[in-house]
Amino acid sequence: MKILHLLYESEGDYFGIGGVGVRAYEIYRRLKDRHDITLLCKRYPGARDSRIQGLRHIYAGAESRSLTVTLLAYARQASRYVREHGADYDIIVEEFSPAIPTFLDSYHDRVVVLQAQGYTGAKYFAKYNPLYSTVLYLAERIRPSRYRTIILVSEASRKRYGLDDSEGRRISVISNGIPEGLLGVRPGSSKYILYMGRIDIHTKGLDILLRAYREFRSCHEDIGLVIAGDGRDRKRFSALINGLPEKARSGIRQEGWVDGEDKTRLLSNALLVVAPSRHETQGIVTLEAMACGKALVVSDIPELGHAVTCGAGISFRSEDASALAAALTSLMNGHDLQAMGQRGREWVKDYTWDSVALRFEAYLLSVLDNARAVPPQSL
Repeated sequence: MKILHLLYESEGDYFGIGGVGVRAYEIYRRLKDRHDITLLCKRYPGARDSRIQGLRHIYAGAESRSLTVTLLAYARQASRYVREHGADYDIIVEEFSPAIPTFLDSYHDRVVVLQAQGYTGAKYFAKYNPLYSTVLYLAERIRPSRYRTIILVSEASRKRYGLDDSEGRRISVISNGIPEGLLGVRPGSSKYILYMGRIDIHTKGLDILLRAYREFRSCHEDIGLVIAGDGRDRKRFSALINGLPEKARSGIRQEGWVDGEDKTRLLSNALLVVAPSRHETQGIVTLEAMACGKALVVSDIPELGHAVTCGAGISFRSEDASALAAALTSLMNGHDLQAMGQRGREWVKDYTWDSVALRFEAYLLSVLDNARAVPPQSL
């Protein structure tokens, strides 16, 4: 297959990379020897068309330090690229974001698969101004339903979007995954709680985490908090940390973006891993933490419920810092962290990126086979 994937975040992105980008790279690194893959990415300052990890990257949009300008410019140029060059590809995968109005659903002469991951809903109104929030909310509610072939990352996301296989849709739920090697990592135990992920204060609940840690630290002076990740809120987040009392601030260490052995080391040696998100996709880091045999504390949103249902973690009431502090204390004092970690590792062992990539490939092939049998206008 010749695959074109509209990927709005990529390696080296000035605005950071999260689960959407990680998922794409993990899948396509495993498929690149069998298929011709092009990633159409949003341009950022310094981005140049190139090959990264053996994958062709084409950048569209404007070199701006304004995320809104960058996304809108990307939407316009990516849509034009598909209109002009889409016929050169067998299949097009569009990574859905309500902030990127490409409207590829109107291109009836192209075989297009929409991949929709996280769902934000009414929480937009707590993050942005009312006008922009309304646009995003309506786009998220309406646009996915206009596509006939859709990939979702979890059943929770499927329920959030309210999508089913009626009206001729072909929907596949294909989860995120883990590197298989993590299942063989020997869990260590250093005295720190780990947050790993994008530095997006509102979405990831990092303001909640800092308030909770301040409360937790008053009774657990020997337990640190390690923050690993990068993102557009990094400067503002550092300012929040600097505004904490010395007792709490002295326990926090920022590692920045980590990968490879450094990432594995931080995960395997953590006492536990925390995911305080207000909204999520499926949470790749939670899966990786479980693969490393780590217990978790997660917010009680459905997308993170797998950590609780399999016995690998406990949840707290989303957006409640005191509830998070209490959950951290409860996990430290009243649970067998090793046993929880083992339950999580057992549950996640079938979620390797190898198996995810094969399911993703099989779905695209099935869509392409159907397109060859049925005119694209019917997809």
